[in-house]
Amino acid sequence: MAGFNKMFIMLPIMFAARKIDGEDPKMIFLLRCSYFSVQAIILMIVAYIYFKSQAVAGDKQHDRTIYVAPAASPFADPNAKKQYKEVNYAAHVATTAKSLVTSTLFGIAMTTGLHLYKGMVVGLAIQSIMGPFTIYENPLVQALLLGKGLNPEAKVFDEKGPEELTADDEIVDEQGNPISAAAKKQAIKGDSKKPATTTTTATPTFEDILLDTWDGGADASVGPLMAALNKKTVNYKSKESGWTPIMVVSGLGAKKVTGALRQMKAIGADPAMLDEEGWNALHWAAFHGSPEAAKVLVSPDDFDAIQMGLHKVKDKEGKTPMDHAIAEGNTEVANIIKAAIDIASSESTVKQNQEPK
Repeated sequence: MAGFNKMFIMLPIMFAARKIDGEDPKMIFLLRCSYFSVQAIILMIVAYIYFKSQAVAGDKQHDRTIYVAPAASPFADPNAKKQYKEVNYAAHVATTAKSLVTSTLFGIAMTTGLHLYKGMVVGLAIQSIMGPFTIYENPLVQALLLGKGLNPEAKVFDEKGPEELTADDEIVDEQGNPISAAAKKQAIKGDSKKPATTTTTATPTFEDILLDTWDGGADASVGPLMAALNKKTVNYKSKESGWTPIMVVSGLGAKKVTGALRQMKAIGADPAMLDEEGWNALHWAAFHGSPEAAKVLVSPDDFDAIQMGLHKVKDKEGKTPMDHAIAEGNTEVANIIKAAIDIASSESTVKQNQEPK
C-alpha cells in the first residue's frame, strides 16, 4: 500500500513540476532553499540511523539467521517460487544502513550536479517532496526512528525465521547457492549443538556436492557436481579452504575429467583462482598426479595455463606446480607441464624472429 501511495503522489508532482518557471531567479532561490533544507534533515536522519545500526549490529542478541526476499521486480515470473536469501540479522542491519547512506549521498550528488551544471530545477522540486517519502519507507527508519523496533516479531525486513520456512520456499545462501528449506528447518530443529550444514538431507548444498565429489577420490563420479554447476556456482569457493569446482576436478584421477573441465570452461571456470594454500588448478593437478587434467589445463585449445602464467605461480610455501609434481613423484604431469612450457617458449621465439627489426 505504501508503494501505491508514493506513486499516487509522485505522478501529480511530476506533472506540476513541469509548470515551474526555471528562469525565474526567485523561484530558483525558493527551490534551492526547499531542497537543501529537506536534504539537510534527511542527512541528519540517515546519520542517526547509520550510527544506531552499527551499535545494533554489534549487539549479540541480534546474532541470528533470517531469510529475506529480494526486491520485487516487475519482470519476475509470477508463478515462480518465492526466493529467500539466508543472511545474518545483525550483518543485514549493517548492510542496509550502509546502502541507505550510499543511496542518499548519491541522490543528493546527482540532483545537485544536474541542477548546477545542467540548470535542472524539476529535480529539486520533485525531491523536495519525494525525499521524505523515500526515507520514510526505509525499514531501518521504521524500526529505529518510528518505534517499530528490531525484535523478531517486528519483521521490518519482511523476513522469515527458520521455523517459518516451508518446503515450497526456495532458499539461497549469500553466494546464491540453493539450500533446501526443509533441510534447513530439519538442521536447526535437529541437534542444536551442530551447525546446520552438518545435517544429512535429501537435498545437499552445492558445497556438500563439491566436497563429496572430492571425497570420492579416483572412484568419484563427477556427474552430480556437473549437474549442479551453472554460471553462478562454477567459481564457488568452499567456506573453509577456498576450493573451487575446477580445483577439485583437476585433482581427481577420476574418469570423465577431460570432458568435465571443458564443460567448466564453457561456463566461465577460472583456473587462476587460488585456495587458502595459494594453489591454482594446475597446482592441484600437479600435486595429486592427474595427467588428464594437466593436459586440458595447459592445452592452448582449452585453458592455455602456460599463456596465463599458472605454471609460474608460487603457493604460500613458494612452490610452483612443477615443484609439486617433481616432489610428489608425478613424473607424467611434470613432463606434460615441461613440454607445454617448451612449446610456448619456442613459439614465442619464432614470433620474435619474425618481427621486423
